[in-house]
Amino acid sequence: MGNSNIKGQRIRKKFTLLIFVGLSIISFFISIENGAVNIRPGEIIDAVFFEKSTVNYQIIWNVRLPRTIVAALVGTCLALSGAILQGVMRNPLAGPDIIGVSSGAGLMTLIILILFPDFYYLAPAAAFIGAMAATLFIYFLAWKEGAAPARLILAGVAVSSLLGAGTNTLMTFYPNKVAGVIGFMVGGLSSTTWQQVNTILPYAAAGIVLLLLIPNKLNVLIMGDEIATSLGLNVERTRFIFIAISSLLAGSAVSVVGLLGFVGLIVPHMTRLFIGSDYRYLLPAVIFTGSTIVMICDTLSRMMFAPMEIPVGIIMSALGAPFFLYLLRRKREY
Repeated sequence: MGNSNIKGQRIRKKFTLLIFVGLSIISFFISIENGAVNIRPGEIIDAVFFEKSTVNYQIIWNVRLPRTIVAALVGTCLALSGAILQGVMRNPLAGPDIIGVSSGAGLMTLIILILFPDFYYLAPAAAFIGAMAATLFIYFLAWKEGAAPARLILAGVAVSSLLGAGTNTLMTFYPNKVAGVIGFMVGGLSSTTWQQVNTILPYAAAGIVLLLLIPNKLNVLIMGDEIATSLGLNVERTRFIFIAISSLLAGSAVSVVGLLGFVGLIVPHMTRLFIGSDYRYLLPAVIFTGSTIVMICDTLSRMMFAPMEIPVGIIMSALGAPFFLYLLRRKREY
């Protein structure tokens, strides 16, 4: 009877995962179809495969397609980063933007954009360095015979505030360049091109592949340090590896879209409600739910006040802030 229940749960989770895949594909086509100029599915097929000299082809290939791909990759990276941090720190309020990982990546990216704009192609590497430096600093502050999850969260909030002060100082000293980075500070996809696709893709692919190779270690880690150690897991090393992967994913996302908040916080929770906390299923599911949420929010950002558009970060903040307060009141542990 027990084996039958386990088998049934696995089938249900796999079916749920397929639903998430389907929703992600639908969201992809909705994103390509809608905007200041609505293009029907039949017109998309004609433009892409038969009439490549039309305006619709230029809109789809040069504007909509790279923007949608970047939205999907950013959503995937931030959602996976949040899922890792929530598991590693065993805290439902953990996320790359909450504990300072995104702030470190954002500060380093802004340094490149403002001080060294000719080296824009180095933004992902700089963002990863910033995210990792922030992570190491958080570890240093939280370390006391081990890095307890609660101390990591508190240290992360403090480091995030400190890095925010650095970002504000940089913008104060270079006010003439502030207008060019407003979209970055909010989180937006309005100027996305194939260059951003090529920028984020290798880093995102590397992080996703590394993460999907070791989901079982994360399942052991969330049981608690004592149990994980008794099962033969090197807790501190494993925790650091996962946070490094989280930094890589968050840094690559921040480098192309800016400080897009709440994706890493709300998407893992929403996904967990449907598929559970087993990271063998949760991580693949988060890939598709993260991409779906950001693609849909980006589509809304283009349509709500068309032909004018608002940054996708505003939509995410409007959704994420109430959800964060809800989590804060529940204080749910897992």
